[in-house]
Amino acid sequence: MEKKKRVLPKPSTNVIPMKMDATFFFEKAVQSLDRYHYDKALKYFRRAAEYEPENPVNHCNLAGLLSEMGNYEESNRILQHVLDRIDPTMTECYFYMANNFANMENYESAEKAIIHYLENDPTGQFLEESEEMMELLSYELDRPAKLSTIKSREGLFDHDRARSMLEEGKFSEAVRLLENIISKHTDFMAARNNLALAYYYMGHFDKSVDMIRQVLEMEPGNLHALCNLAIFYQHFGDRESLAELLEVLRKTYPFHQDHVFKLATTMGILNEHEKAFRLFKRLLKTGEAGLDPCLFHYTAVAAYNTGRYEEAQRQWKQAEKFDPGSEIPKFYLNLLDKHREETRKPPVSYHYHLPFEEQFRGLERAEGGLPEHMKRDPLVRSSFFWALRHGDGDTKLQVIQAFGLIADDEVKDALTEFIMLPDEDDYLKQVAIFVLRSIGMKEPLTAMLNGKRTTVAPSPFSPGLPVWESKWQAIMETALRHMARRYDMVQQYDLQTLWVEYLSRVFPNVPKMTKVEGWAAALEYLTAKMHRRPISYHEAAERYGVSVATVSKNAKLIDEACGLKEKMDAIFKKLTGMESRS
Repeated sequence: MEKKKRVLPKPSTNVIPMKMDATFFFEKAVQSLDRYHYDKALKYFRRAAEYEPENPVNHCNLAGLLSEMGNYEESNRILQHVLDRIDPTMTECYFYMANNFANMENYESAEKAIIHYLENDPTGQFLEESEEMMELLSYELDRPAKLSTIKSREGLFDHDRARSMLEEGKFSEAVRLLENIISKHTDFMAARNNLALAYYYMGHFDKSVDMIRQVLEMEPGNLHALCNLAIFYQHFGDRESLAELLEVLRKTYPFHQDHVFKLATTMGILNEHEKAFRLFKRLLKTGEAGLDPCLFHYTAVAAYNTGRYEEAQRQWKQAEKFDPGSEIPKFYLNLLDKHREETRKPPVSYHYHLPFEEQFRGLERAEGGLPEHMKRDPLVRSSFFWALRHGDGDTKLQVIQAFGLIADDEVKDALTEFIMLPDEDDYLKQVAIFVLRSIGMKEPLTAMLNGKRTTVAPSPFSPGLPVWESKWQAIMETALRHMARRYDMVQQYDLQTLWVEYLSRVFPNVPKMTKVEGWAAALEYLTAKMHRRPISYHEAAERYGVSVATVSKNAKLIDEACGLKEKMDAIFKKLTGMESRS
């Protein structure tokens, strides 16, 4: 009997071959997790990592499941492997490791890992969870964490710092920081608005307008930008555009306190005092803005400008109560009393500072230099920056002198920029250079003088002299040291100018100068005479410890070479005619 052969069926062509790759095992792992089969899921995640050992996600999935299962040490070992061998930029691994360490009650290591995550992670994916963990760790370790920065919030931190700089009057520093923020975060509208404001404070109107327009192109309804633009329309006298924008602002009723305050101050500046008054009263009524003396002043000004004089008095008294050391509320209360019966009252500014003229009167009365509160007051400082760019010649001269008393980096930046402006008066620029030298700038300066770009050496500007002797410098410095705080910056500069002119006229036949103090005394004597200040040979001789004859002889030598009468006429022409030349 023949044995039948067994025939195997042909494989069906409908069977799809199974592709065993990382994706397959990942999907199997997820299915197992959905069924709470953690052991199977763990096996599949391991296989996925084996198939694609260079893919950090597979390893992180495996580490995450190990953490869920309580195997924190192995989870951290895998996470560290990812950072060391596969992808050091996966900063989220530090967040996962911090969680593992915290679960193991190893709080020191958890703190170290979470700080590393916050300081290096650019996206802030786990920012809220990290902040909660920081609170827990601070409680467990009984101390605050040593966190220096949060990378994902770098722009916010820097923006807060820039806002503080604006409030302190450090405008050029704020500009540099805000420009840097915007280069990294182009859609950061608040930073753009504050940069526009910083430009405005510094008198850079074109830059400010350009920045505002950029904001409105990106966000047409941005209230801060609209308010700033309205102020610029007023500044440039564009009545048609201003009227159109004012219609929008009059109908705007903002909800947020920050927007209410911005709109209120803007409407005040635009002489829409009734709207400003209602908004300021709303802020006072709700108490959202706090008990800020500035707010009481703003409300008082709006009340004053709408004829509510009793209300204005009440608000200025409130400002005085909450700012008892300030002269500002007192000044405006006195002004109100003085002009109460007058039909036409003088205008008052919404800015919480003394009027510009009053500030300079204060400088003249102040002993020992500019008071600290004036140096720090951003509105005072912004008014100085503004006047340096847009005031008349005499005001600019006063500002340059005031900058000599402030003497910080902002002042150096402003004056360094000022001496490069081609349309400014050369005398003003020479005084500015003198102030820069007097506040410590020793390096060569670049200035536009006589219509040409000029490098000004650290020694006094003396184009007519091929050399500058140390003895000449010592004489000038001795005179300036004795004159400090008794003579203003202009008078000190004029002494330097006189000395350079004398040496230029007699060079190379400069007389022998044995007694430094004798020449210095003569320079002070002549400078005082040029500025109509009372002085005698005896007084100058006594101050410098030399004889009257020495002072008299040296003063006559300088006078013969330079011509004192002509010099006096030139100085008074310069001081009285400055406005017409500016």
